[in-house]
Amino acid sequence: METFFSTPILDQESSALLKTISEHGGYAYVSMVAQAVAGDTRAAEAAREMAWEQLHSGPWHSVLPVWRDAYSMACLHVATHHCRSGEFKEALRVLDMGVIMGGPLLRKDLDSAIEKVSFRARGEGENDERSGASSESRRRLVSEEEFDKAELLRILPNKSLSCKIVVKRSALSLEGFLREYFLPGSPVIITDCMAHWPARTKWNDIDYLEKVAGDRTVPVEVGKNYLCPEWKQELIPFSQFLERIQSTGKSSNVPTYLAQHPLFDQINELRKDICVPDYCFAAGGELRSLNAWFGPAGTVTPLHHDPHHNILAQVVGKKYIRLYPASLSEELYPYTETMLWNSSQVDLDHIDETQFPKVNGLEFFDCILNEGEMIYIPPKWWHYVRSLSISLSVSFWWGSNAGSSTSS
Repeated sequence: METFFSTPILDQESSALLKTISEHGGYAYVSMVAQAVAGDTRAAEAAREMAWEQLHSGPWHSVLPVWRDAYSMACLHVATHHCRSGEFKEALRVLDMGVIMGGPLLRKDLDSAIEKVSFRARGEGENDERSGASSESRRRLVSEEEFDKAELLRILPNKSLSCKIVVKRSALSLEGFLREYFLPGSPVIITDCMAHWPARTKWNDIDYLEKVAGDRTVPVEVGKNYLCPEWKQELIPFSQFLERIQSTGKSSNVPTYLAQHPLFDQINELRKDICVPDYCFAAGGELRSLNAWFGPAGTVTPLHHDPHHNILAQVVGKKYIRLYPASLSEELYPYTETMLWNSSQVDLDHIDETQFPKVNGLEFFDCILNEGEMIYIPPKWWHYVRSLSISLSVSFWWGSNAGSSTSS
């Protein structure tokens, strides 16, 4: 029987992992895996379903780590069966689920399998694809668009672009960044530092994005923002995500947003298209998080702050960003709930002056972040972000303390 990908870690760790799963009551799972190894496709699917149920048996932090590894194991077995049936796109979808929901033990096996299966999955649609599209016939994700300031101000929060505009610096030296912005803790927009990124041209090409990522499964947010009751999360193919962001109107109430997702750990081809800015190693720091923020016009990240130094790089499209210094935290009415401690109760798009009387008198910095620019946001600075067009952005968090939160 043909082997489409190897699983050296699974082969080595399988016995020990199954023993641990048995010790936590997973006898039926172990039985299904044994049948899956013997060639039973239904047993492989059953094992994956059992692990999935365990992952959803309570809050994520309470899920036993062994069940995340069990889910990865089952995904590898299910993907193997799909490959043997020539169902490479389905195998790729299952492997992506293993990456997104599974544990760390078998991650290298999953990554290796994805690399091999991706090649075969692309081959399935080769006859339907256009070959050798010229630069003139490229399908662009975002066209050059000039914004009328009066029209822009109608959709932005009150007083936008009327206070302090974030300073712009061209090709700012590392020494200048450290002395003038990093140490004082001040925001700055840095221009002319991304021209060498392949992403600057490739990510505005719909055919390229569909080729390298179209068949991959990604988690997206659906709804205005994470503070709204109708907000939800979905897992969809990247090609479907691209269709949604192209069809979402500026006034849509249900935008789909790929937000704060480690997409570049999942899709290596996209990781090769970007570079970590030298600024992220300022003062001996190290990169803590590298996330994608892809979405249509109108996506909003509510006013919040983060624990790390942050560079947000605008690869495709434009964003409006408003910032308040950390010293104004009390006046911005942060939530008292543990999960939302870094978010403001104030909706800048519809400020309730009776409930939040201090906000309107506060000074702030803001800007339009253009394609090819990156902005430095110091730790604890409050920021609100709105996409003015289809937008593909990358955030780089760095610092000396680990942590996670919501960002741009």
